Amino acid sequence: MTSSYYTGEERSKRIFAIVGASSGNLVEWFDFYVYAFSAIYFAASFFPSDDPTVQLLNTAGVFAAGFLMRPIGGWLFGRLADRHGRKNSLMISVLMMCFGSLMIACLPTYSSIGAWAPALLLLARLIQGLSVGGEYGTTATYMSEVALRGQRGFFASFQYVTLIGGQLLAVLVVVIMQQLLTEEELRAWGWRIPFVVGAIAALISLMLRRSLHETSSAETRKDKDAGTIKGLFRNHTAAFITVLGYTAGGSLIFYTFTTYMQKYLVNTAGMPAKTASFVMTGALFLYMVMQPFFGMLSDRIGRRNSMLLFGALGTIFTVPLLMALKTVSSPFMAFVLITLALCIVSFYTSISGLVKAEMFPPQVRALGVGLAYAVANAAFGGSAEYVALGLKTMGMENTFYWYVTAMMAIAFLFSLRLPKQAEYLHHDD
Repeated sequence: MTSSYYTGEERSKRIFAIVGASSGNLVEWFDFYVYAFSAIYFAASFFPSDDPTVQLLNTAGVFAAGFLMRPIGGWLFGRLADRHGRKNSLMISVLMMCFGSLMIACLPTYSSIGAWAPALLLLARLIQGLSVGGEYGTTATYMSEVALRGQRGFFASFQYVTLIGGQLLAVLVVVIMQQLLTEEELRAWGWRIPFVVGAIAALISLMLRRSLHETSSAETRKDKDAGTIKGLFRNHTAAFITVLGYTAGGSLIFYTFTTYMQKYLVNTAGMPAKTASFVMTGALFLYMVMQPFFGMLSDRIGRRNSMLLFGALGTIFTVPLLMALKTVSSPFMAFVLITLALCIVSFYTSISGLVKAEMFPPQVRALGVGLAYAVANAAFGGSAEYVALGLKTMGMENTFYWYVTAMMAIAFLFSLRLPKQAEYLHHDD
């Protein structure tokens, strides 16, 4: 059955729901990522040190700590979404993100309150990590359930259009501030501006999400297994492990070529911070635009084949791309190399939420997607910068390239376990 099955009213209703969920997703990820792109300017305010790499290592550690809350968020919000509805879960997650951003925007620095400054920064990131841990699984579930059949890959790809859009806006805000403020102003107080913007945008998102319609049924919400760990692992352990396996590699390579790449260009390739920001802005924009096309491709060739291409290409090209970027001198060449890497990653990210949601039935879908994603993301995605910078300080930077390659090979092997056809979602229309 194709999307022609739907009436014009039903199509419009589903598309509006996707737009509504996507807009909130964009704000949520803007708030989370703006930390990574502003870190260059506020690292010294919270972690005094003479070594810029040590400062970045400390801020990356706090970034990684936020990821450690994701499994708790994945469980908490997954349970909430499966038992009390996707809409309630989506609204609460964005409200928590708003609070975390506002907290960072108002934090005193180390010079004002000493060790309390990095401690409170860590607390704010833990709150944001809890929020994002719930956001991914619930949004992926919601968008997979409202996407038009026959075009699920295309419509579900907008989860990453807005996720990347959040990253892009975070970079863009930093670029604009770099043009309007001096280096000293950015380090003194300018870095706070994006967090204020994010908190305000989150409140607007909250109002938008209030208009969403619920996709889960009362019957599935009342199921005794709904949103429970016992219900998830009783019959779906294999699906959970499969999702965990390919998400580990997917998260690692995604964060390597997005959030960490700006620091890599500055800290390893020796590129000026402003130039690196421009390169990443252009690359992220193209990456965002790619998602619907790769989503449509998955509708034609199948989710399993897209994932196999992702794992194979990532295994082959990760080391050559990172080695080339290590010594790149031309900003344009850096842009081309990063874009090529992001093309490979797009085989995964365009269908990331959907390929997970298709593995679980409605009563444990948000929990299964959210928890598996959060565990793998916390262990491998959130630690990407920390591992990369740590190996660099030990003079073993090239080891990181092989680490990413090994995880991509594992992602390929787990993708072989994917069913050739969705087992559950075709029952939900």
